[in-house]
This record gives sequence, C-alpha cells and structure tokens, in this order.
Amino acid sequence: MDIQYTYTIHYVEDVTKTLVFYNEAFGFKTKFATPEGDYGELISGSTTLAFANLELGSANFKEGFSASRLDKKPFGIELAFTTTDVEEAMEIAITKGATLLEETVAKPWGQKVGYVRDLNGFIIELCTPIAP
Repeated sequence: MDIQYTYTIHYVEDVTKTLVFYNEAFGFKTKFATPEGDYGELISGSTTLAFANLELGSANFKEGFSASRLDKKPFGIELAFTTTDVEEAMEIAITKGATLLEETVAKPWGQKVGYVRDLNGFIIELCTPIAP
C-alpha cells in the first residue's frame, strides 16, 4: 500500500474570499476553484492547500464539526510557511487581513518564527527555514 500526503483542506465561510486572501497575503495562486465557489485549491508546493465551504463540510460529516472562528481560541494546528523575511511577511499578511497572534521571536536553534491568524481564525506560522 502506498499512501501520500496530498491535501490539507480547511472548511471556511467564504472560499473565494479566502483564496483571494492567501493570494494577496502570501502570494499563493489559485490552482482550481469550483464555479459554485464551494471549493478551491492553491498552488502551494507538493501538498495542496485547499478550502471548502462550511456547507460542504456539514454534508461530509454527519455528526458536524467545529468551525474555526476568529472570536474563538484557535485550533491546536497550524500551517507553516517558510520565508527569508518573517517580519516583512507578517506585515504584509496583517495589512491584507491577518490578525497578529504572536510577534516574531528567535528560537534557540536560530530560526525566526512569528504567528498570525488568517481571516477564518486558522493559525499560520511564518518562519525562516531551519538550517541543516
């Protein structure tokens, strides 16, 4: 059996608005979006970052699920994006609608890390690559 990690899908209120946010805040281009606007994917490397609307999530999960919201504590999971300039990436993200979660800090191993929340409340880590 061969298993590959292929997608991360976040359930959101507005897929189109979320795709635009990730394009403007982080530079990810849209790979695919349904005409109905209920599902979309970004060009994000070897693993596809995708978004589906809350209605689709409700249809997929008979028992329901907890939707991410900015007015609630974030889930204990994050998306991590590497960059050579964490401060600039955080500033751009915030001007495009992200919310500051934690200021940039230098980790003992030399990596710079900062955290924002996207417009849906999901945690995004912006960090420098870990040196080999």
